Amino acid sequence: MNYHYISIEGNIGAGKTTLAHLLAKHFNARLILEQFADNPFLSKFYENPAQYAFPLELFFMAERYKQLKELVHTKDMFQSITVSDYLFTKCLLFAKVNLPEEEFHLYQKLFDIINQQLIQPDIIIYLHAPVYKLQQNIKKRNRSYEQSIADEYLFNIQQTYTNYIKQRNIKTIFVDAENADFLGNKSHFNIIIDALNKEYNFGQHYFSLP
Repeated sequence: MNYHYISIEGNIGAGKTTLAHLLAKHFNARLILEQFADNPFLSKFYENPAQYAFPLELFFMAERYKQLKELVHTKDMFQSITVSDYLFTKCLLFAKVNLPEEEFHLYQKLFDIINQQLIQPDIIIYLHAPVYKLQQNIKKRNRSYEQSIADEYLFNIQQTYTNYIKQRNIKTIFVDAENADFLGNKSHFNIIIDALNKEYNFGQHYFSLP
């Protein structure tokens, strides 16, 4: 394995956490999962985005930083690989969608100060699924505060992610996850494992799950 720090990204409902669990088990890796349920502003945000977007994003950034800064100071001799189900840049991408321009510029200044203190992943796995598939997954996992998420919101998040990845020369395994079933279809998971066993140039490298 050439990659010691793997981040999995994708839209809401793309299957990031499921894949992160499976990869961590496969590689006996340290697993870092986003603690989204601890954010006291999350359900309030979906009810009133304009009022709660800024505290929502600040809380997420603080919590993600608290989790990821430990990578700078700790090294587990028994687990040389770390798998995370989010990228710290997620803070900036969601803030770009959720915040008005003036608040976003302030948020971006804070983000830039914090981000340079963190270790960046060796590779990103980006799970790309169409909005209808995301909505199916959201309905299936049945978190009450997510059930009213609009297609337009998911589309905006999707566009923000893909534009960011394409504009930055980031080493990315870009997965068409429309048919993804990592738990029920072992061949889908094996495609990801095989992809991680290769060395890549910077940029996007595309895989599909038949």
